[in-house]
Amino acid sequence: VTSSGSGLDPAISPQYAHIQTHRIAKLNNLPVSKVQNLVNQHTDDRILGFIGEPRVNVLELNIALKALEGA
Repeated sequence: VTSSGSGLDPAISPQYAHIQTHRIAKLNNLPVSKVQNLVNQHTDDRILGFIGEPRVNVLELNIALKALEGA
């Protein structure tokens, strides 16, 4: 396991994000399917289709979750 020097990574793997969907849904009083859809919407594919790994933009995902609070 690796982490950034600050411990705050701008992206996580889609697998790790999906592991957390039930907890996040419960904390935000949202259906799990809604959180899973947001994770999918904020998942970026490999660069040029073959460089790196798919990743979830945590900042954008958190902003989308926060926007649902006001909806």
